[in-house]
Amino acid sequence: MQEKFTDYLLRSGKEYWERYLQHPFVQGIGDGTLDTASFRYYMCQDYVYLIDYAKLYAYGVIKARDLHTMELFSTVTEGLLHTEMELHRQYAARFGITREELEQTEPAPMNLAYTKYMLSVAQTGSLAELVACLLPCIWGYAHIGKRLAEAGLPESQPLYHDWIRMYASEEMDEMASQMASLMDELAAGISVAERKVLEKHFIITTKFEYMFWEMAYHQQVWPI
Repeated sequence: MQEKFTDYLLRSGKEYWERYLQHPFVQGIGDGTLDTASFRYYMCQDYVYLIDYAKLYAYGVIKARDLHTMELFSTVTEGLLHTEMELHRQYAARFGITREELEQTEPAPMNLAYTKYMLSVAQTGSLAELVACLLPCIWGYAHIGKRLAEAGLPESQPLYHDWIRMYASEEMDEMASQMASLMDELAAGISVAERKVLEKHFIITTKFEYMFWEMAYHQQVWPI
């Protein structure tokens, strides 16, 4: 039986998935020791990231070649704009972050580099290239959520419980499965050279995901 392209991608990025879990930011959420100042910074940066992330799914509607795929990307775009971002605002409020503070957040250098890389691919590349860029975020959060939930919610910091539950949820699993199935469908029958392009985008955005944790942990700002 021929290996699925997504299984190949998972193997390609395996070392990074484990490094996600070992990162002090992620470990700090899991055991409740992460400084809430770092998490507040993360919440603000993640909010502006989500704005561009929603744009990426809107590009998916444009790039799609059939109604079913258009509906998939449209549903996720609507969910991000009308559900997830509102939940994000409500959750941020528990950390004392106002909507105004979220919306006035300027993206940090790494955040800007990550989202602009993906938007560039969305504008100039194929739908398959776009999906290859989207997968690391979905898979990475689902992977982290499951592993942290399996280890048990941190008793010392109840504020992190909902974050862990959200990314360990069945809804997150379903979204990851849908994107993985689409990736396999789009990669069927393509050339070795085209597979290498998809793998390149996947690995670059996988590295960006790790760097996002680094950025949040160190509360990165512009040097001047």
